[in-house]
Amino acid sequence: MILGVSIYEILTLSTIIFFIGVYGFVTRKNLIGMLMAVELILNSTALNFVAINKYLYPDLIEGGIFSLFIIAIAAAETALALAIIINLYRLVMSLNTDNLETMKN
Repeated sequence: MILGVSIYEILTLSTIIFFIGVYGFVTRKNLIGMLMAVELILNSTALNFVAINKYLYPDLIEGGIFSLFIIAIAAAETALALAIIINLYRLVMSLNTDNLETMKN
């Protein structure tokens, strides 16, 4: 389908991006870094949808449509998460997850 690139290479790249996102989410203590890691995870799944659709069903567009939904959900999730993070920063004056335990009242 795509000259010079096999589906295995695309899926390998997507898997690497996915696990970088998982590693970033687990190891980050900053809320913005965790949000960026979730975005990496969502982008790798969108890449999987497009690659599998392109190689297995080249005449259909469902993979692209699912990817657009994932991108829309990621944008909405980012806007909502940033609003929550800004409000938490106003309350605690820190974005580290360790400092959020002090919010218990």
